Amino acid sequence: MKYFYIVVFLFLGHSIFSQQLSGNVISYAGDIIIDAYIYKLSSDSHTHTDLRGNFAIEDIQEGDTIVVSYLGHETIHRVITKADFLSKIEIVMEEGDILLNQIKVSSNARSSYQISKVDLKLNPVTSSQEILQKVPGLIISQHAGGGKAEQIFLRGFDIDHGTDIAISVDGMPVNLVSHAHGQGYADLHFLIPEVIKDIEFGKGAYYSDVGNFGTAGYVNFSTKEKIDKSQIGVEYGMFNTSRLHGIIDLLDAKENTDAYLAMEYLLSDGPFDSPQNFNRINIMGKITHTMDDDSKLSISASRFTSMWDASGQIPQRLVDSGTITRFGAVDDTEGGKTSRSNITVNHQKPLTNHSMLTTNAYYSNYDFLLFSNFTFFLDNPEGGDQIMQKEQRSLFGFESSYMHSFNHDPFMINHRVGIGMRHDIISDNELSSTLNRQITREQLAFGDVQENNLYTYASAELDFGNFVLTTGLRLDRFDFQYVDKLLPIYKTQSNDAYILSPKLNVSFNTSNDLKFFIKSGKGFHANDSRVSVQNRLQTLPAAYGIDIGTEWKPLSNIWLSTALWYLYLEQEFVYVGDAAIVEPSGETRRKGIEVGAKIQLGRNLFFDSDGTYTIARSIADPEGNNFIPLAPNLTIAGGLNYKSKVFDAAVRYRYINDRPANEDNSIVADGFLVLDANFNYKLSNFIFGIAIENVLNTEWNQAQFATESQLQNELTPTEEIHFTPGVPFNLKGKISYSF
Repeated sequence: MKYFYIVVFLFLGHSIFSQQLSGNVISYAGDIIIDAYIYKLSSDSHTHTDLRGNFAIEDIQEGDTIVVSYLGHETIHRVITKADFLSKIEIVMEEGDILLNQIKVSSNARSSYQISKVDLKLNPVTSSQEILQKVPGLIISQHAGGGKAEQIFLRGFDIDHGTDIAISVDGMPVNLVSHAHGQGYADLHFLIPEVIKDIEFGKGAYYSDVGNFGTAGYVNFSTKEKIDKSQIGVEYGMFNTSRLHGIIDLLDAKENTDAYLAMEYLLSDGPFDSPQNFNRINIMGKITHTMDDDSKLSISASRFTSMWDASGQIPQRLVDSGTITRFGAVDDTEGGKTSRSNITVNHQKPLTNHSMLTTNAYYSNYDFLLFSNFTFFLDNPEGGDQIMQKEQRSLFGFESSYMHSFNHDPFMINHRVGIGMRHDIISDNELSSTLNRQITREQLAFGDVQENNLYTYASAELDFGNFVLTTGLRLDRFDFQYVDKLLPIYKTQSNDAYILSPKLNVSFNTSNDLKFFIKSGKGFHANDSRVSVQNRLQTLPAAYGIDIGTEWKPLSNIWLSTALWYLYLEQEFVYVGDAAIVEPSGETRRKGIEVGAKIQLGRNLFFDSDGTYTIARSIADPEGNNFIPLAPNLTIAGGLNYKSKVFDAAVRYRYINDRPANEDNSIVADGFLVLDANFNYKLSNFIFGIAIENVLNTEWNQAQFATESQLQNELTPTEEIHFTPGVPFNLKGKISYSF
């Protein structure tokens, strides 16, 4: 009987003296730290900080030691005293070395989010060209020297300029629907690299808060709310390339309010025989105010303008014959100009310690003008086949979401509901045949577009500790309107459509070092408004996908991830802005394997690599004629990074193998392997750097298409690879000063 009383006494003693400890975690500079990992040293009891930097951890008593860990900061060991239970404790973390052993494999998405921050800390982006390549497995190519949006490759997709990846900045969508050049066109060049704070990404159609274009995945960029120091810098390189940039603290650490102004000016002629005369100017300002109730309001405004000339895509036969060089041109009157002005407002309001209301609103004014010539003299033997694509656009919208977490023993529930809208007003969306950028010979398409998207979503995460079940549901409604100004009688053509997108994700941790997960969901990419109202083709073709994979830390300094994935698309209708026609490619499927690794070889030395192997096929077409043009089946990217307090260096590589350029693989787009490098040395408030593109001076093609064209002296057309050459060896020096 005495043993019974001993057990009861121990149980009651544990209940009495083991309590919940609450607190918050901030950086030495005063920033809230989200997703810091807090655990009890002598047990498995652990938690993470929430969106306000708050945490609560159970089963703690006087004398216990808690450990607070966050990537890039010094790990803190704190012995708990009796006084710590009387009020919330505050833990201040100082910056430190980047250590992979600070990251634990979590049953939710936090560990993946932490891993995504490693690349940004080790090798910050220095140009808007590089921004998207921070997403593992994503490779870009540029075929207008920085003027047009990049061409994107991800998970067996040639995404063109954004048709199957949803991109946003501070909650504002970057993708432009029913664009004059192509559906989902996503020009990120308004984003100044020095203002980027975080990059959040996900692959597949598994996220209820991601809507249109989120089939292969999504990327969300968030910009800094405050800066530690002001900085100005200058860069100069080959091909008459120069860049001036600066980011200035406007309020000098005023209490509760931060503001800065960032600027960028870029010039380049490029390596081409005909100078590109490229120039771009960016300016952005942002102010953030924190209220007494911990509510936060951020307002940002930005303006971007760009102009360029281009040599276009040249036929392989002219290079093979020696008629022109790889950097020559058939029609060097190509080029364009574009601009985008943005205003974003973001508001976060904590309602309780476990709930928050977040609202963001945005407005963009956008202009686009592009001159191209893909077929030369095929359609017009006298004046040539130059075309003009043009539009003016106003884009505005908002999203509001409510997040709440609460314990419901034996699990925790995190749920989120949101509602939003987006409205695009596009004036004078035009495709015309032109001559020498001056004379409009014929309008091929000309009209006004209005497109409206209303949506709502909900998700619930049931966290049992080692097991997490996440469900989600999204409802989208689209309204399409088009006025064809080439018709003799005014008429508004319209159509509307709905789509319901369910999601289900499961993850299970066997330990803090190994997680298994299954993700599944339905997504979509909307078709161009002109397709929807004129051809009545499938308006919202759905995508169905599944991922099965693992995240594993076999050693404290090694992170491995693998995924087997499958994606089925009902249709890949494409509105071809270059010809004002619709190209339906029918049902498609993609399946593959993805492998990623991050290894800390020493305290300051890191290696990473991500590879994706994909089989992409059209379903309806016969075997051998069912290749999806330009869909890459093998991509690998990674590199070696060294980072210390005064010196950092990196060698990065990206690889795409040969891939079919047409449906029967009779025309092949050549693969490439390109190495880049950069070196930076910090001396007092100065940073001196060198950046090298294409270290090995590899001959490679950035953009490649199977195109039928005819030159002025040719009697018959020829279909073959037309390409834009990749940048040769390019050396650039840079100096920046912080104050």
